[in-house]
Amino acid sequence: MQTVRTKDGVDIFYKDWGSGQPIVFSHGWPLSADDWDAQMMFFLNQGFRVIAHDRRGHGRSTQTASGHDMDHYADDLATLTTHLDLKNAVHVGHSTGGGEVVRYLARHGESRVAKAVLIAAVPPLMVKTEANPEGLPKEVFDGFQAQVAQNRAQFYRDIPAGPFYGYNRPGAKADEGVIANWWRQGMQGGAKAHYDGIVAFSQTDFTEDLKKIAVPTLVMHGDDDQIVPYADSAPLSAKLLRNGTLKTYKGFPHGMPTTHAETINADLLAFLRS
Repeated sequence: MQTVRTKDGVDIFYKDWGSGQPIVFSHGWPLSADDWDAQMMFFLNQGFRVIAHDRRGHGRSTQTASGHDMDHYADDLATLTTHLDLKNAVHVGHSTGGGEVVRYLARHGESRVAKAVLIAAVPPLMVKTEANPEGLPKEVFDGFQAQVAQNRAQFYRDIPAGPFYGYNRPGAKADEGVIANWWRQGMQGGAKAHYDGIVAFSQTDFTEDLKKIAVPTLVMHGDDDQIVPYADSAPLSAKLLRNGTLKTYKGFPHGMPTTHAETINADLLAFLRS
């Protein structure tokens, strides 16, 4: 397996396929690089170099007990991009991975980066606060942590079978392979990383990070996202970005890179070539 070691001794697994302009994919909670299969294969065949890593504690990376916060996620990504000496890269982040990309750009600069894409991403801030009254109550995320600690195997079956892919909507046809693949990825990672990661994705405020980003950034979000509600995320992020473009998908769920891969891939390709 290909891995790179961080300064605190964590081995980060990554895939690195092809040649050409690099696209770096950052996955969502509690998944792994495998969640990008539909994008990796598509863009590899379009002549791009495609790279995806397993976040610390997730997938095949070290199941460390510490460092499960956005600063470490961003620093791990920087370690990878430096190790591979990437230049003119496009960073694509889904859900928690969108937060990782935003913090990486704000914390490490844009010298290696051409463009960024945030897909159903957690910024600016998910949890409800005085400054973010439309956010989700902290009790929602406390409930997530309780389920991870008590019976994550069942929790990781219920999420993809229901709200993540919109399979709980009337008339929706659930794909058992997609549900099983989500479960597989989740169970491959560490419970401690996933438990702490809930705080990282829900309570990190990316407002100031977004303001720092100057590269062209496409913000893609479905308006039927039941995981990261649309109104309190994508439109706000697009406004905070210096060079942001918002693209809204009517009826698309949180997991739209999988359920609507053909549409998402085509729009990503158009943005990359623009």
